[in-house]
Amino acid sequence: MKTLPAPLLIVTDRHQAHLPLEEIVAQALDAGARWFWLRDRDLPADKRLALARRLAGRVHAAGGTLSIGGDPALAQTLRTGAAHMQDIAGVTDARRILGPDALIGISAHTLSDISATRAAGADYVTLSPIFPTASKPGYGPALGLEAVRHAANLGLPVVALGGVSADTVESIMQAGAAGVAVMGEIMRAEDPSAPVRALLGQLRHAASP
Repeated sequence: MKTLPAPLLIVTDRHQAHLPLEEIVAQALDAGARWFWLRDRDLPADKRLALARRLAGRVHAAGGTLSIGGDPALAQTLRTGAAHMQDIAGVTDARRILGPDALIGISAHTLSDISATRAAGADYVTLSPIFPTASKPGYGPALGLEAVRHAANLGLPVVALGGVSADTVESIMQAGAAGVAVMGEIMRAEDPSAPVRALLGQLRHAASP
C-alpha cells in the first residue's frame, strides 16, 4: 500500500477561485501544502496543458505532488506520477499508462463504489460528500463520519471530501481517514494560506499522540 503524499489534498476549481489558480497554489505551497488535484476538466486541451505545466512546475519545485484529474496521458506528458480518476475503467487505463509506481486515486460517493477499486489498481479513494457542501450539492446527502469508519476498513486509504474544515478535521481523522481533501474553502478564500495553515495545524494535532 502506497503512502499518500500528504494528509491534505487541495482540489482545484477555477470557477470558485477568488484568485488565479497559480496564485492559490503558490500561496498554499508557502503555507505547507504539498498535494494538489487539478480538476478543471472543462478547459480546452491546450489551455489545460498549459495550466497543468505551470502548476506542475511550481508543485514539483516544492517537492509536492500534482494529481491530474481524469487524464493519465497528461500526467504522463508532464511526468507528475499521479492521476485521479472517476471510475474503475479510468483507474485501469491510468495504471496501464503510468505504470506500477504512479499514485492513482478514484472518486467514490458510496461504500459500494469502493469495494472493487483496490483490485482495479487504485491506491486511495476520495469519499464524498462527508458533510453538506455548497461546492458539489448534486452528489446527494452527506454520508457522515460513520461512512468514513466503514470505508476505512475496506482496504484502501480514504481521503474525506465534502464540507471539510479545520473544525471537522479531528473527528474525520479519528474516524479512520488517511487524509482530507478541500476545495471550496481554499478556492474561495481571499487569503488561501489561512485555511491551509488552519487545516494543516489540525491535521498535525490529530496525528499527535
